[in-house]
Amino acid sequence: MKDAKTAHPSRLSEIFGVLRRSDVVHGLDPRKLRTVLEELGPTFIKLGQILSMRADLIPRKYCDELKNLRTEVTPMPFDEVTRLLREEYGEMYDEIFAEIDPVALGSASIAQVHKAMLCNGEIVAVKVQRSGIYETMSRDITLIRRAISMLKVVTGEGAPDDLRTIIDEMWVAAQQEMDFIVEADHIERFTRENKGIVYTACPQVHRALTTRHVLVMEYVDGIPVDDLSMLTQQGYDLAEIGEKLAESYAQQVLESGFFHADPHPGNLVVRGGQIVWLDLGMMGELSGRDRQLFGQLVSAFVAGDVCALKDVSLSLGIRRGEIDHAALYSDIDLFVSKYGSAEFAALDLGEVLRDLTDVLNRYHIGLSPGLSMLARGVLTIEGVLSRTSPSINFIRIFSGHLAGEAFRRADWGKELRDAGVHAAHVLKKAVDIPSYLADVLKMTVKGQTKVNLELTGSEQPLRRIDRMVDKLILAIITTGLLVGSSLICTTDMKGKLFGIPALGAVGYLLAVVLGLRLLYDIYRKR
Repeated sequence: MKDAKTAHPSRLSEIFGVLRRSDVVHGLDPRKLRTVLEELGPTFIKLGQILSMRADLIPRKYCDELKNLRTEVTPMPFDEVTRLLREEYGEMYDEIFAEIDPVALGSASIAQVHKAMLCNGEIVAVKVQRSGIYETMSRDITLIRRAISMLKVVTGEGAPDDLRTIIDEMWVAAQQEMDFIVEADHIERFTRENKGIVYTACPQVHRALTTRHVLVMEYVDGIPVDDLSMLTQQGYDLAEIGEKLAESYAQQVLESGFFHADPHPGNLVVRGGQIVWLDLGMMGELSGRDRQLFGQLVSAFVAGDVCALKDVSLSLGIRRGEIDHAALYSDIDLFVSKYGSAEFAALDLGEVLRDLTDVLNRYHIGLSPGLSMLARGVLTIEGVLSRTSPSINFIRIFSGHLAGEAFRRADWGKELRDAGVHAAHVLKKAVDIPSYLADVLKMTVKGQTKVNLELTGSEQPLRRIDRMVDKLILAIITTGLLVGSSLICTTDMKGKLFGIPALGAVGYLLAVVLGLRLLYDIYRKR
């Protein structure tokens, strides 16, 4: 990517124009921020969608507003679509498509979809990538990274590092979405993972016609999952649809570990009694370890086990600094108490995950990209369920899957062997206790006993004392330079600078620099 100063002057001018029209210098409320991001285009829309999950970086009211970022954008002209198709297929274009509907079925920031008929008479959906979208997003990412670097230099704080991590994650996900070969792989894998589930489906891919910029797949003529009146007219049971949707998502997360990362209503349709999942460009994946830990997380929460919940949270999270374990335990205890008195059937898994994420963020514990996608996906799917089947309790279905998985995966012979080995170790240690006590008594009598003491929670006060001592030493050095330079100025030392001995002038200069640094540190702290 070229340098932002030379390669992107028009884009910079466009960004400043949007900011000027929005009058951001006189304040930025949540709705204005959402509007600005929408006007700035696909890169900033996706950034806003990811930021909507990061209450540790922006206030909660901004997160709630950014969840409403639009997914539909103005479609490309049809002439542009046909031009792109001809570029991809060349002379074969007329031998592939007999007809293409000029009206787009849907139009998003990266691509749009048209209904078409192949020359063999088959009806398909054709997903065409917007022209120049990779260059546009790449350019925007460069500008955002430079802005983050400048912000870090100005503020001297660590928050821009979190922003840079978010930008990097977004760019990796966007690059996958812009490669339709990857999406085709996702569709085929999703089909394999859900092969035995009769009520779950996704469109089939025409591999021979799919390229990096064009995806040809089965046309799905279904009813949107949030079109409740049409579903009712067609004789569907809304409660059954909601239950199947929740079961399907729980299976994706807990059993296969490969789940839809953006399950909004536009990506879910009902056809012939099946729930068909569309737009599989952005998929989340959990490792076996993460699936197991997530299961333990839900189980510990349901059981109200604060200690286990804290331990699992630390295992799942990514630590970004020192952790006050006593305070973290206390906050998790409050978190469990908040929901412990609530009716189990009334719990909202998305809200529970969001509040737990807020607790972890306060202690600089981040989540891996897969878990961040999962949190966003659960929030989205619960929003769909609240509209289609409000009576469905997602956390109960998740718990049921966890119990079933634990039973299916349990190796009772291995469990018994492990229990026997553990019991043997405990017995051996119990036998050794008297000898250990005798050794301690002997060392105590001889005056050789040592006690290692660690005060939990003392790290932060000690760091503050260190900073105070550093400032005190800096003040002493500055004072010494001033006094020493003043004494030198009373002598006839040769080599003058500004009419005083050069060594004294250098001492004064150093004293001024150090003094200004000390004042700046004090001012910034306040």
